[in-house]
Amino acid sequence: MYGLIDHKDEINRLLARYGVKFGIYKNNEFHERLFPFDPLPRIITQNEFQFLERGLKQRVHALNLFLNDIYGKKQILRDGVIPEDFVYRSTGFLPPCENIVPPLSVYNHISGIDLVQAKDMTWFVLEDNLRIPSGASYPMIARDLCRRASPDTFQTNAVTDNRGYGKLLKTALDDVNLGGINVILTPGRYNSAFFEHSYLAEQTGAVFAMPQDLFVEGNVLYYSEYSGERRRVGTVYRRVSDEYLDPMTFLPYSLLGVPHLLDAYRAGNVAIVNAPGNGVADDKGIYYFVPQMIKYYLGEEPILKNAPTFLPYYEADKTYVLEHLDTLVIKDVSESGGYGVVFGSALTKAELQNLRDAIIENPRRFIAQEVVEFKDLSVFENGQVTARKADLRAFVLYGKEITVWQSGLTRYACEAGSYVVNSSQGGGFKDTWVLSR
Repeated sequence: MYGLIDHKDEINRLLARYGVKFGIYKNNEFHERLFPFDPLPRIITQNEFQFLERGLKQRVHALNLFLNDIYGKKQILRDGVIPEDFVYRSTGFLPPCENIVPPLSVYNHISGIDLVQAKDMTWFVLEDNLRIPSGASYPMIARDLCRRASPDTFQTNAVTDNRGYGKLLKTALDDVNLGGINVILTPGRYNSAFFEHSYLAEQTGAVFAMPQDLFVEGNVLYYSEYSGERRRVGTVYRRVSDEYLDPMTFLPYSLLGVPHLLDAYRAGNVAIVNAPGNGVADDKGIYYFVPQMIKYYLGEEPILKNAPTFLPYYEADKTYVLEHLDTLVIKDVSESGGYGVVFGSALTKAELQNLRDAIIENPRRFIAQEVVEFKDLSVFENGQVTARKADLRAFVLYGKEITVWQSGLTRYACEAGSYVVNSSQGGGFKDTWVLSR
């Protein structure tokens, strides 16, 4: 694998040529930058991957059962496992999705589960991303370019081929298709992951569509060809956030969605991937309850652990958080992409007091976690190998069955000592090798 170091600049030039970029919004301005790639892969043994696979399938299964329940009978609330008001106060809970049963009863067709591995080798789940998780395209194209630059590396190492993601995704889209073509709906080139949208359309053979290409007539979704011909859509893999998805149901000023799309979905004429309303399950506050969901719905002990988490919603937890604010990581449950995450140890006394006041005023808005001392991975920077914090986004696909992609997006912090690895916060990425033996 160290042979790839000699090709780092070449691979990054090729990534730039192919437009492998990540857009960042900062100060109300859009900035597009190259997504830095490090040639030293994260290596996961086959035994270790099999352990992760079992845990990820269990977790995603339980989360899907929760979504079916919370938009249906709400039995988990009736039984007092999760406080009712805690769920209804989630910004991700969408009342218009009540009593809509998606095809195959699958809500979370594509899950991006973020994990870190502690120095004692224990894996912890940090977040469950169930709305429109991005990132699968980057290790796919990076592996392809690495294979071109240094074919010997992959002939001499037993690495599982990761080129099957497109087929896995197509299968998931086909599994829930209600008659018609598969479409990948993008909000446009100023979206942070626009490269991925176009790349996945190519990999799956789906039609790549802008909002203006789609329309609903008679509760059926159609794609309008340039020729004027219309084609029925059976599955729409939307890369548009819930609130912008349908201006007739959600934000009326949205130009990124398709009017009456939810009517077609509610009528059972189109599958939406991922299903609207998933945000309630990847709310950082709901994350606290996932181990209890696994026990409640599956009658099993969780295979993968949550990071040690405190919920200020509960008085005992709030007292602990306020007393130990300077040692914890505080997360705003309504933020994503690394935004709204603060390390208490990095705050001034005045900032700590402001945060303390905010938690007291609105405890539902925050969770607190102990700092997990997760592993450093080797990266090649400025002509030498050094260490950086890194996480892993595992991709789990759910159609007729649950499948874990034997690869993943490993993100690393570009700054020494930083724990923030998110792409939107300036992190880089590397390939993830799952060994085949």
